[in-house]
Amino acid sequence: MTIAPASRPGPLTFDPVAVGRAECAAWAAYYRREWVPFLRSAVTMVRAGFGMPWPRTVLGAWWVLRANQLWAPFPDNDPDGARAAMGRFYRLVVRSGWSGFDPVRAAALEVQWWRVHREHQHDAGGTERELVDALCALYAYVYGLPDSVVRPAAALRVAAMDASDRWVAAGCATDDPLLARERRLLVASFSALRDAVDRRPDRADRCGPDLPSGPGQASTGRPPRASTDSGGTPSSAVAGSGTV
Repeated sequence: MTIAPASRPGPLTFDPVAVGRAECAAWAAYYRREWVPFLRSAVTMVRAGFGMPWPRTVLGAWWVLRANQLWAPFPDNDPDGARAAMGRFYRLVVRSGWSGFDPVRAAALEVQWWRVHREHQHDAGGTERELVDALCALYAYVYGLPDSVVRPAAALRVAAMDASDRWVAAGCATDDPLLARERRLLVASFSALRDAVDRRPDRADRCGPDLPSGPGQASTGRPPRASTDSGGTPSSAVAGSGTV
């Protein structure tokens, strides 16, 4: 089993700073409906998160973009279409050598937390605890880790969403200090996730392309229902691409 070169990080070797910064840029582009910058950020996230070959990286970023575009409209968004697009993304990941999870299940968990965030953002019933739980379900499934181990990373990402929501409510200005706070929280979140994955005892048991190990699996959850509110951001390629 070979070790991946530094230019091809995978889920167990991802750079949390690069991923956190890219996700922040993607969230900002999503809310400003700037789809070309969103795609550029998605390419960075997919490459930094899974280290797939460039053709699959670009195609995967395209499916992340399409999922977010299908999720974004208000009130007539398309959750089924978003799940289908994210399923195509996760199938690319599996085809690149990452075993141990079902792309359809991963996509359902991904869009589930998008839905819970949307409800929370618009005071439509979703709570912060439910949002943390939804993220934990995704992380646990993809990385094969207990809920308690990934919860700190999920909580930090929810805190980043709170900063993002306040940034959106304030008008989405690119010089707003809330954007810098969001970025710091996302970097901290992915750092916590990377630390949790690094400490996984069986990390060498599952293998990805040219890497010592790959994602595992864990919990369950119901497919998300249709949403009525707009909101969201990109699916981050590390343990899920997601919208805010």
